[in-house]
Amino acid sequence: MADHLFTFMGTAAGCGVPSFFCDCPACTEAREDPSLARGDCGVMVCRSGLSEAQTPTLVIDTPPDARHQLLREGVRHVDEVLFTHCHYDHIGGLGEYEYLVALKRGGEPLPVYASPAAREGILTEFHYMDYCLAFHDLAPFEALEFDGVRYTPLPVTHAPGTYGYLIETPSTRLFYASDTGPLPADTADAIRGVDILAMDATFWKRNWNPDAHHSVQECIEEGLSLDAGRIYLTHMCLHYDEPITMAELTAWLEQFKGRVLPAMDGLTLAI
Repeated sequence: MADHLFTFMGTAAGCGVPSFFCDCPACTEAREDPSLARGDCGVMVCRSGLSEAQTPTLVIDTPPDARHQLLREGVRHVDEVLFTHCHYDHIGGLGEYEYLVALKRGGEPLPVYASPAAREGILTEFHYMDYCLAFHDLAPFEALEFDGVRYTPLPVTHAPGTYGYLIETPSTRLFYASDTGPLPADTADAIRGVDILAMDATFWKRNWNPDAHHSVQECIEEGLSLDAGRIYLTHMCLHYDEPITMAELTAWLEQFKGRVLPAMDGLTLAI
């Protein structure tokens, strides 16, 4: 029986859907139906079956939309933070956590885990928060455990020091990589046969940046080659290379008979 919940807090590439500057069909669709709106990428893992006050909570990344995402999910505390990398769309909401430390943790620094390169970038942007973050450097393949869940940082092809995380519970192996191009061989070997793959699917059709991102088609192709049980598309922009609405994408994905699905903000999986 699954004891933990994995929630997609945000599922968009950096500019979000809808983007404030864009009137493409995908952004128009999301303006007309707010349930299709997407914030910047992040996820949450917590124990199922406990009251909110009792539930140990871990988040991966602190996107600019963090406060709104945490409010949407009814979160009252966060116990640990993992970072994939230090780009703005994955760290921009970190400032919200200063208030958590000051007002709810009695000044006790928040445990934070990242690669050395990501730590350096984060503390360059948020230098004034050094006092309230207890940073721990993570080396590739160096697993850590929190609340009965094992998290293993695996190198991916993006900015220096970027990780995806292999998340393992007694019942589920899940790999989350919000930003990556084709996976390095060692990472691919480590995740082969995962139950759930949630991976970068930034582009539709033409990939402008194939060394650092996937298109929808490339994400699916790699996921199937790794024998992933279910594939969730995340970090989606839907503007590139030609806009595609969720209605059109959902219809196109029917060929995979439920094995490939678009991640949605707030979607929760039992793991």
